[in-house]
Amino acid sequence: MPWTKDLLPDLEEIIRNIQFIAFDFDGVFTDNMVYIFEDGREAVKCSRFEGLGLQQLKKTGVGVIVLSTEENPVVTARCKKLGIDCIQGCADKFEILNDFAERAGIKLDKIAFMGNDINDIPCLEKVGLPIVVNDAHPDVLRYARIRTNRNGGNGAVREMCDLISSVKNEKHRMIGGCDGDGAENKPV
Repeated sequence: MPWTKDLLPDLEEIIRNIQFIAFDFDGVFTDNMVYIFEDGREAVKCSRFEGLGLQQLKKTGVGVIVLSTEENPVVTARCKKLGIDCIQGCADKFEILNDFAERAGIKLDKIAFMGNDINDIPCLEKVGLPIVVNDAHPDVLRYARIRTNRNGGNGAVREMCDLISSVKNEKHRMIGGCDGDGAENKPV
């Protein structure tokens, strides 16, 4: 679906009403690559852009959590450093997200989810604002309302934090679908 000004008011309204965002970790906060050391330890690459974006997003009152299928100490460490909650070992991310939404009294249409792969489809199908990173698996693209300009691990999280914060703060309206650097956000 092409980006048109006709979509803009609808999308802006959806973003304005977002109360919570859940992120996948691998492929969203990372570039989906893993570095394996000789002793079996793993390392991943993340963007430092995300920290300030997440801080600004939290100032708007939007809650943030990471839901990860894998259990990995690197996820715990990164989320702790960013000051965000994470739940790991999620065999069914939607079950966890839905349970959280019910306990918090937040309707699913007030939740955004940002993912990149087929295990994210149940969340993408049911939230109010489904988002995928630019380099997401082709099978998830049709479930997204927004596809970022940036790849996972390369500022995609920051791009969405800035967009949501901007709309919520109403500092500047989205005109022509631009993010802060003049590139178009690409709804799919």
